[in-house]
Amino acid sequence: MLTLQRLSKAFGDKVLFEQISLQINEGDRLALIGPNGAGKTTLFSILLGVMEPDEGSVQVQRNRTIGYLPQETANIPQTSVLELAMDVHPEIAELRRTLTGEMDGESSDHGAAYARYEELGGHAIEVKAKKILSGLSFRESDFQRSLHTLSGGWIMRAHLARLLVMEPDLLMLDEPTNHLDLHSVLWFQQYLSQYPGALLFISHDRAFLNRLADSTIELRGGKLTRYRGNYDDYLKLKEEALEQQRAAYKNQQREIERLTRFVERFRSKATKASQAQAKLKQLEKMERIQAPEEAAGGFKFQFPQPKRSGQRVIRLEEVHHSYGDLTVYQGLDFTAERGQRLVLVGPNGAGKSTLLKLLAGVLPVQKGCRELGHEVQEGYFSQQRIEVLQPERTLVEEALDTQQAITEQHARTILGSFLFRGDDVYKKVKVLSGGEKSRLALIKLLLNPPNLLLMDEPTTHLDMMGIEALINALKQYTGTLIFISHDVHFIRSVAERVIHVEHGHLQHYHGDYDYYLSKREETLMATSGAQGAKTSLSPTAASAPKALSSKERRRIEAEERKKRSALVKAAKGKVEKAEKEIQALETQQQALTDELEQPETYANGPRIVEINQELTMIASCLETAMSAWEQAQEALQQVQDDQDSSKEGAI
Repeated sequence: MLTLQRLSKAFGDKVLFEQISLQINEGDRLALIGPNGAGKTTLFSILLGVMEPDEGSVQVQRNRTIGYLPQETANIPQTSVLELAMDVHPEIAELRRTLTGEMDGESSDHGAAYARYEELGGHAIEVKAKKILSGLSFRESDFQRSLHTLSGGWIMRAHLARLLVMEPDLLMLDEPTNHLDLHSVLWFQQYLSQYPGALLFISHDRAFLNRLADSTIELRGGKLTRYRGNYDDYLKLKEEALEQQRAAYKNQQREIERLTRFVERFRSKATKASQAQAKLKQLEKMERIQAPEEAAGGFKFQFPQPKRSGQRVIRLEEVHHSYGDLTVYQGLDFTAERGQRLVLVGPNGAGKSTLLKLLAGVLPVQKGCRELGHEVQEGYFSQQRIEVLQPERTLVEEALDTQQAITEQHARTILGSFLFRGDDVYKKVKVLSGGEKSRLALIKLLLNPPNLLLMDEPTTHLDMMGIEALINALKQYTGTLIFISHDVHFIRSVAERVIHVEHGHLQHYHGDYDYYLSKREETLMATSGAQGAKTSLSPTAASAPKALSSKERRRIEAEERKKRSALVKAAKGKVEKAEKEIQALETQQQALTDELEQPETYANGPRIVEINQELTMIASCLETAMSAWEQAQEALQQVQDDQDSSKEGAI
């Protein structure tokens, strides 16, 4: 379908890629990954014909169509949301305006327009466009809204809808989930999993990559490397390749050292000069193995921790909030306790951001009570937080402007993990982009954290290394965290409880994100089953439902017990798996500790370094495993409580 042959591109002295090749076939699902600045977006521009390569060529099969969604900006035509989504043929919009009476014309012209509209599949396109717009969280009342009345994020959603309606043979997406909420992301993933064409996409959303990619293309150091599988598969294959490269590099360096010693020792001796010369030629002809580039994501650093608060951190009681005639909350009650990690989920427009702003005190309580607990200091992270930055300061000066005492080196390490590397730290704040300012504001918040942290989409503008650094920081964080995110990997890594927000009501799930998904699925299945049973009844039967026989009732109760037992078994399995992992890690830790205590170990300097590195890694893995075990135990307890409640209800 599309072939890249020996492409090269440089800007001045900076070479983005050199002599790279790639074949994209029908049905491919390709994730393009690489560090910021590696040239991913530039490569997209070359594939689209917007930019010319310095060398090489791009060949597209005849009659193949390509669609592209940029990362940040797109044009804003003078049309409605629905008209843009349906703009898959140059005649469609004009014909539709004629048919809806928005353009004057004779009745004969109207008939001809209708015939042409049908010929182009206009009605089918309209139905498809409305379905896709709804999946992307547009309401029916939004369909006729002018694009000029929408925010940038919603305009990008409308452009995405148009591409999905169009169904090009190759769909190219640059960070497509940036402007989507969690429910839209999940719908979008499901839709793309059935997409008939090929996909080539850039994303920093790990769960999105894992769900959709069947091959992962890494652009790094000017080279393009293809790995079979999704992002997790890529990480395993990459580590295996690095391990092989490390071993080959180490062996070659050892051989180079041996040959060099021989040459230096015997080149001046007449009896050995010819052999020394041969060894020298061998050295000169040797194809050197490049030293492996170690992953940059292994930052390990400590963040300052906040002052301990009282047990009850914040409370909302009988809170009402409206925007004009639109009532968002009426009689809302909410309580958060010390150390909780809560994620707010729910459909777009459900009131998640409003709730976060009420908790932060950004929105005043119109009616009701907002009460902070003992010694509680709240901190709210959103895009507006960039206003607190000082434009004339450098990045490192801003990072060091905190009540916590940190060194410049420590500040630079943290800045580096959030994509500010090298001399970037000496840039002035005023020259930063909006995304860069947002990242800097996030760093400042983490370096002087409050004990109640409220975060709205904190992973926006971060690459995967930055997201992992944020996860690492929040795992260390000892305060109370309440956040909103569309990044499923981030939610799974951080959230311990889920609050579903919809129609002004909060439903609490006392388990992690996977527990929430399983309980929601049970509820939806029960609801759809009840609705199906209701619609199958005749009007007479519906008014007087037939009682179940004792045999049928016992069968249903047995099925319910079986389902509950399966949930308990699955939860126990997770606990046992976590316990086995902890036991295995502790066994490795003890073996390494015993080896380190042996006197003969100290005769091998490199082995001491290896042992200490392994112990550090195991300690980190143990911390993660213990956290997973605690979450699994809590989920098991919740499932067992649900089972006990069901038994009591049956008595």
